[in-house]
Amino acid sequence: MEEPFVGRKREFHELNSLLSRRTAGLVVIKGRRRIGKSRLVEVFAKDKPFYTFTGLPPTPETTELMQREEFGRQLGEQFGFPRLKMDDWGDLFTFLAKQTAKGRVIILLDEISWMGSKDPTFLGKLKTIWDTFFKKNPKLILILCGSVSTWIEKNILSSTGFFGRILHKITLEELSLPECHQLLQQMHFKWSPFDECMLLGLTGGIPWYIELMDPKFPIQDNIKRLCFNKDGIFVDEFKNIFHDLFGKRAPIYKRIVKALTREPLQYSELSKAINYSSGGPLSEYLDDLVTSGFIRKDHSWNFREEEESKIIHYRLRDNYLHFYLRYIEPNLAKIKRGQFENISMTAFKGWNGIWGLQFEKLVLNNRYLIQKALKVSPEDIVYDNPYFQRATKKIPGCQIDYLIQTKSNSLIVCEIKFSRDTIKANVVQEVKEKIKRLVLPRGFSCCPVLIHIGEVSEGVVESNYFTNIINFEDLFYQ
Repeated sequence: MEEPFVGRKREFHELNSLLSRRTAGLVVIKGRRRIGKSRLVEVFAKDKPFYTFTGLPPTPETTELMQREEFGRQLGEQFGFPRLKMDDWGDLFTFLAKQTAKGRVIILLDEISWMGSKDPTFLGKLKTIWDTFFKKNPKLILILCGSVSTWIEKNILSSTGFFGRILHKITLEELSLPECHQLLQQMHFKWSPFDECMLLGLTGGIPWYIELMDPKFPIQDNIKRLCFNKDGIFVDEFKNIFHDLFGKRAPIYKRIVKALTREPLQYSELSKAINYSSGGPLSEYLDDLVTSGFIRKDHSWNFREEEESKIIHYRLRDNYLHFYLRYIEPNLAKIKRGQFENISMTAFKGWNGIWGLQFEKLVLNNRYLIQKALKVSPEDIVYDNPYFQRATKKIPGCQIDYLIQTKSNSLIVCEIKFSRDTIKANVVQEVKEKIKRLVLPRGFSCCPVLIHIGEVSEGVVESNYFTNIINFEDLFYQ
């Protein structure tokens, strides 16, 4: 029996709502590579007439003619015709529209940027055939899907040509923690919560990455097989992601994300770190990485005025990318020589310290669960982010792992800890020192919170310092 599909309830609700409409539906789905876009559509279209067309992966040799020929081949294969050779996208789309002119039908144009980016007339002809043919079938749903979110944003979602035609836009995010836990249970994992956090610290909530794990082996063996074996899937995954998404620009995008592996950086700091002019296209590249979901743009803000500060930090948010750049790429030569095959992962230099940073990203990417655990409603939040206070001659620098400002002038200061060893009472002094450095307006209060995986000592609990102590394991069941 086929296992039930995990998660995506909101997205299924949006797609299913199209089935009751009396007009054709045009839908755009975008999201990171491996996030499950095609799988979502396949499950939605199950037991319905469904036709799917996928663009060829980009290479220097791939031409617009090759893309049309491949589309024609897929057309012929799915409708029982010989290979269709047409010189014009308009002819290909017209043929498809005529074959799907009546009755319920779902069409997926997958990796649409690969399919059409080399032909400047591609989208215009698709729009024209939508207007003249596709939309005349009231039971037709056309789904445009792709991993190159920036191309979709610029050429479809922001295009006047498609204005008023798109019924639904879906940006597919990572699975939530409870959904990840549900997927692991479905895969018959019996690991400890700590090991589960290590898995998610590496993969984030990317379902395809999680499904690569083998429940018969410990987490360390899985990480070794995927990340430190010369044929490991995660050894080449980074190269595949950046080549497929960014093509010739991949090297500059890689320099940007690599510079952000150590710490968040302001725009000028990042420009200096990668030795790239702060003018021109750098802003565009950063926007592309934000849109793609790989980095995040974090604002500091003014507590009293409730305004965003001019201080902006760019932060690498993708768990896999961070792990690859920090721990796989520096060891690529050794990995390719097979030097890690007989080494225990726990003996890996800095092994325990690796997971603190990975865990912090996991927490921040699931911040809404923290808010829920703290019983803070979204409408009561003024701002929430990691918080940075720049040092001056009079003001000490300060960095808070995660800070929530509420409308009641309360600052919830969250300290994030990942440790196999028991978290000891010195964490209290660490957080006290951070709060002491914060420059607070009169009338503001601070509520320290500890978010952890692992054991917490009695000294921490008995200190009664933290207003909340959140065991991350509990968030798996929210």
